[in-house]
Amino acid sequence: MKNVKALAMLLLAAILGLAAAVYANNWVGQRSSVAANKVVVATVDIPAGSRLEPEMLTTIDWPASALPTGAVSDPAVLKARVVKLDVVRGEAVIDGKLAPVGTMGGLSAVIAEGKRAMTVRVNDVVGVAGFALPGNYVDILVHAQRDEGKGETKPISKTVLEHVLVLAVAQEAGRDDTKPKVVNAVTLELSLADSEKLDLARSIGTLSLALRNQSDEATVSTAGITRTELLGEPKAFKAAVRTAPARKRTAAPGHCVEVIEMPDGSSRLSCFN
Repeated sequence: MKNVKALAMLLLAAILGLAAAVYANNWVGQRSSVAANKVVVATVDIPAGSRLEPEMLTTIDWPASALPTGAVSDPAVLKARVVKLDVVRGEAVIDGKLAPVGTMGGLSAVIAEGKRAMTVRVNDVVGVAGFALPGNYVDILVHAQRDEGKGETKPISKTVLEHVLVLAVAQEAGRDDTKPKVVNAVTLELSLADSEKLDLARSIGTLSLALRNQSDEATVSTAGITRTELLGEPKAFKAAVRTAPARKRTAAPGHCVEVIEMPDGSSRLSCFN
């Protein structure tokens, strides 16, 4: 009886093992029958502005049903091409991340069409304590003296440019670092008209950067603010002065001056010989 039970258990185990083997074989067959294409992927992290080299690339099988738009199958066609956006290790190198054919490497490959790169000097305060990193957006303020006419000037602070892309800090354009970097220069991406504004602004006053939210593209028009508006300084007192006959204090003639002080309307009388 014991032998019969043992044989039954062995037979059941064999049947289950055979069923598992058949299932696994079918599963492997289905996987191998899935259509696949060769796709070029990066073997290392490639920062924006870099020229592609053969050792940076390899090809892998990629399911045809999930092929990335603009994917490349032959590494040879990517020789000497420049990436305009960062590519991480294992990511497919697609046409949308490449600069036009013939583009030289470096920062110029990263600049958007119709834009310009312009560098301004900053310090640890103006540079938002090093938090204005490549890929961030900033507003630019200028502090200058506004001409009030008749040779008078007043200090004013005004936002002159909004939502400006930071292309590089110092000589670094990589966007994968989130650590603050205190540098002495920041390179910004601007339209030609905005480049002229920035050039004038830095020549007439001192610049400051204001870091803004990445997804906030709204612009706000302001008139700027002056010292009087900021501190709420009272208007200067006005004095009305008129002469009056002197009171008889001595035989010598004299004059009195009544000074009316504003704004409370109080007055005082000053007399002299």
